Amino acid sequence: MTDRSYDELGLVAGLEIHQQLDTETKLFCESPTELRDPEAATRTFTRYLHPTKSELGEIDEAALEESQVDREFEYLAYDTTCLVEEDDEPPGRVDEEALDVSIQIAELLDAAVVDEIQVMRKIVIDGSNTSGFQRSMLVARGGEIQTSDGPVGIEDLMLEEESAQKVAETDAGVRYSLDRLGIPLVEIGTAPDIRTPTQAKEAAQRIGTLLRSTGSVRRGLGTIRQDVNVSIADGARVEIKGVQALDQIDEIVELECDRQVALVEIAAELSERGASVGEPTDVTDVFAETDSGVIAGALDDGGAVSAVRLAGFDGLVGREIQPDRRLGTELSDHAKRAGAGGLFHTDELPAYGVTQAEVDELRAAVDAGPEDAVVLVADDPSVATDAAEAAAERAATAIEGVPEETRGANDDGTTRYLRPLPGAARLYPETDVPPVEPDAEEVPVPEVLDEKAERYTREFDLDDALAEQVAFGRRWPLFEELVDGGVDPTLAATTLESTLTELRRDDVPVDRLDDEAIGGTLELVADDELAREGIEETLTTLADDPSLSPSDAVEAAGLTGVDEDEVREAVVEVVERNEAQVAEEGMAAFSGLMGEAMGALRGKADGDLVSDVLREEIQRRA
Repeated sequence: MTDRSYDELGLVAGLEIHQQLDTETKLFCESPTELRDPEAATRTFTRYLHPTKSELGEIDEAALEESQVDREFEYLAYDTTCLVEEDDEPPGRVDEEALDVSIQIAELLDAAVVDEIQVMRKIVIDGSNTSGFQRSMLVARGGEIQTSDGPVGIEDLMLEEESAQKVAETDAGVRYSLDRLGIPLVEIGTAPDIRTPTQAKEAAQRIGTLLRSTGSVRRGLGTIRQDVNVSIADGARVEIKGVQALDQIDEIVELECDRQVALVEIAAELSERGASVGEPTDVTDVFAETDSGVIAGALDDGGAVSAVRLAGFDGLVGREIQPDRRLGTELSDHAKRAGAGGLFHTDELPAYGVTQAEVDELRAAVDAGPEDAVVLVADDPSVATDAAEAAAERAATAIEGVPEETRGANDDGTTRYLRPLPGAARLYPETDVPPVEPDAEEVPVPEVLDEKAERYTREFDLDDALAEQVAFGRRWPLFEELVDGGVDPTLAATTLESTLTELRRDDVPVDRLDDEAIGGTLELVADDELAREGIEETLTTLADDPSLSPSDAVEAAGLTGVDEDEVREAVVEVVERNEAQVAEEGMAAFSGLMGEAMGALRGKADGDLVSDVLREEIQRRA
């Protein structure tokens, strides 16, 4: 679609950016924020969660639907897990480091920090928090960012605790790991100012740049998530959760617009047909002798088949609304929420072992005519009925148009139904944590990354591309520390952004290299204790054995410095080995022999010294 068509559609979108902060401890306790291997868990415990009423006696619709799925939640605990994380002890005070970083982010967003921060409880009963709620607090509001299509307002900046990490689905419910639970997380909500998919992507990129400018946010998969709110003029507001890849935001907005347009068109056609939705009917007898593996398997386990007549829906249940997703897929999403594995519908039958004769008998059983569609679910008797009813309810909303709901992002840019939109009833005050009066004037405002890149070019004479790599990379604090300590800026930059990348491509475990290992290696070069040419081998040695110090690694790699006599001896040997080439080519042989000489010295000598000696030896023979 073109931007003009989005304007005609009345596209309105907003973002919610969730970013983990890189703090030492969690938001309300002293437990470390280090992620653990689930295999390191020392014990487990289980919980069942139920929704609670708000202060006004209301129950949030999303929480209520979540509670209707009967599940046991199992939690993996570690030797660092505390009673706060288990919800067996009240939370401590708000982590000051996390609060300072959130204030820095507010300043970068031009948002106004509130006078008093109140901690609230947000009901969450999907098991991702042991307490059944997430603690959240408003830090700032009223900011703005710029995009090429105009400004996008910032409605609020929240500081929250991260949820537990889902490890696996179990027969009884869900297994979570508590290592992630409680890591400080900021949530940035934009105003509904976004009018095109490209603007949505650009706004997310700008917010991401500002977040990374603090130098105090986590990097890597799962540390930042984007939720996107999308609506068109004839559609409805839909919240899409869990967009992992920033580059996918424009595609998700575009495909959601396509979905809503398709649903609006389907609703119009259903209205013209006078469509209606029937009640679940037991049609088990129709499939008593079926060859369908799915249905027969359910019946063999004592299950039943429940079907619903969708009057006027023929041909529309199978209509595509997103790539490889149809209206029938939407109905199936709701059936799955009720516990079923999925459903069949007559727009796709006969197929999957279901015969035409069974389809005809099915239609007769629910009194469906040729203009009607039928959906059916085969499962445990109660599940089959509940799932068919859930599918019927979604079919009924298709007659009305686009339902407001929360959806999950799929890897291909499409979305799936998760739950109804949450309401205000899920928020109520946290009584165990006192309010905080922030002092924004005491928190320094960070330098924005693009400004930092310009400064690196100006002050350190880095080329634009390298300066941008360093500024936007995760190791810019180390770069600045090294330069302040006397390391050559270009050497520091190329090591951090090029050398480490090359080593990673060579399968060197560079993730084992901490700032001390990298910085110490470069400091040895600055102190003339290691040749530049020995950096790669030293870092490789340190990655293979992180217990070594940089000096020990130099010695273990055999890179201890050599004097000029040893350099000349090695160079003379190379020149004499290639005497015929030198006699024929003279100084033209320099380039090839230089590589051979450096290889012979294995990074023990500085390249400038080797170059000088090699030139002398070639000139002497030429």
